[in-house]
Amino acid sequence: MNKILVANRGEIALRIMRSAREMGIKTVAVFSEADRNALHVRYADEAVLIGPPASNQSYLQGEKIIKSALEIGADAIHPGYGFLSENAAFARQVRKAGIILIGPSPEAMEMMGDKLSAKAAARKYNIPLVPGTEGAIANVEEAKKVAVQVGFPILIKASAGGGGKGMRIVQKEADLEEQMTRAISEAQSAFGDGSVFIERYVASPRHIEFQVLGDTHGNIVHLFERECSVQRRHQKVIEEAPSSVLTPEIREQMGACAVDVARACNYVGAGTVEFILDENLDFFFLEMNTRLQVEHPVTEMITGIDLVKEQIKVARREALSFKQDDLRINGHSIELRVYAEDPNNNFLPDIGTLTTYQTPQGPGIRVDDGFEQGMEIPIYYDPMIAKLITFGENRTEAIERMIRAIKEYKITGIESTLPFGRFVMEHEAFVSGNFDTHFVEKYFNSESLNFIEDEEESKIAAVIAAKLFSKPATVVSQQSSERSNWKMRSRI
Repeated sequence: MNKILVANRGEIALRIMRSAREMGIKTVAVFSEADRNALHVRYADEAVLIGPPASNQSYLQGEKIIKSALEIGADAIHPGYGFLSENAAFARQVRKAGIILIGPSPEAMEMMGDKLSAKAAARKYNIPLVPGTEGAIANVEEAKKVAVQVGFPILIKASAGGGGKGMRIVQKEADLEEQMTRAISEAQSAFGDGSVFIERYVASPRHIEFQVLGDTHGNIVHLFERECSVQRRHQKVIEEAPSSVLTPEIREQMGACAVDVARACNYVGAGTVEFILDENLDFFFLEMNTRLQVEHPVTEMITGIDLVKEQIKVARREALSFKQDDLRINGHSIELRVYAEDPNNNFLPDIGTLTTYQTPQGPGIRVDDGFEQGMEIPIYYDPMIAKLITFGENRTEAIERMIRAIKEYKITGIESTLPFGRFVMEHEAFVSGNFDTHFVEKYFNSESLNFIEDEEESKIAAVIAAKLFSKPATVVSQQSSERSNWKMRSRI
């Protein structure tokens, strides 16, 4: 493998290219017109323009990407996450073109991409499943019978896709018909597939996922778990490894189940098996993501394994160089997704220019990003600016380093999730480990960040007072110009 085309953008494209460069492999960036000056484009050995800003005219154009790979002489394609990473049709096209896809087979993608077929595969290995329907359901009367058997509240879920789309919680039978109609309509609109199924609603769930890695020689291992329970709109914001609640016995059981899920679809490459954990620490299989995850760095930090390099080695048909017994958890790692979002306005995207952008440094801090000061956050793509990752000898040290890193991370010109991250790190529920996927609904509201604003106000006032007695007023003006939008708006 001499040249890899990275069919993605932003921080994940850079992340892949850096590992490839360390392995002596050349890289090719693809980019839209909106990303002409992006960091991943400048970093790559070669770059190809593939279309206008909209992703459906650029990063989702599988045929254009394959054509570009052939023309530029790339012998492999890494899809990263999102976009085409779990598109079985694209995987088949890549295979047909004689190019290596750094990822699983299209057959594995199809089996695990549909939640019902994934559950059917898991059932063969006696993996615990949340009680509910075994297949798709569209008849309301049949749904009522199932709901009575399972017991309210229930959860209606789309068979395809994710991100909370096509998902409805139903508390009582009177609401079932309306919520089911809405779930089917949303699933059809979002995924082109209106299939839904029913399962028991777990009231206080924790979201635990296991990283798995398989090769072409039949070897499959897990690289332990990640806790992903701090979410907004059913999407993760903070992840950590390992989980603060798993016992060694439960970890071993869940890890074995994750490996069995991967074995059920003859999985090759890096993937993630997701579980739900209830208040009694009983776990149930949810789904499998057949790609590299956004939060993979926390696993790398506690294992010392470069997952991108392992993906490339597996794609070269090399056997895994380690066995399950060789793997150990070392320390603790936490990741905060730094989104261009306004936490005080229901986490709505907040596009604009990065007037100030300074990343934190020091022991135990890693920043995976795709932006620099002065760049604009485009409206066309996911609003994630960066991933802030900390590592410590234990969870307490990882939290302390995250708080320090957030304070040192300077972003102005747009709102970001940095203040929210600090709120979480300092909240008793998170510090104690006593939280679930309802953390945001339970503890966070528009007043939650006031303590941060008050502290920042005091600091600014102290700086201004000091400047007034030591330097001309023009310096005061300079200082105040660096205030972020969210502080200014809180004053108004």
